[in-house]
Amino acid sequence: GGPNVSTAAAVRQQHGHDESMHRCAPPDAVVWPRDVEQLQEMAALCHRHRVPMVPFGTGTGLEGGVNAVQGGVCFNLSRMAAISELSLDDFSVAVEPGVTRKALNSHLRGTGLWFPVGTVGGVGQR
Repeated sequence: GGPNVSTAAAVRQQHGHDESMHRCAPPDAVVWPRDVEQLQEMAALCHRHRVPMVPFGTGTGLEGGVNAVQGGVCFNLSRMAAISELSLDDFSVAVEPGVTRKALNSHLRGTGLWFPVGTVGGVGQR
């Protein structure tokens, strides 16, 4: 409840489109889970009641993937921003979905590693 859920039209509009040319299809509600357990609970509720779930990152996609064409609940994952593991030996890092490249590079500062634009699945070495 409260600051973790919104049904306001402006918020739903913002979460119903990305940078694609597709028309906006807003969700019925937007939620901001704070942690994995809360995300799992909400996903279980949606599944049990057959409510569509739409993940939302930053809204910069180009494919229309955030359009809630059948309504449902949009999961804005931006508040899930923990960096839980970093292995300098194998150049890997475990992050929650709300971690941005900028935040990750700030965390990596001083390690000799960085996460460049266009990288999938690992970090680079300077």
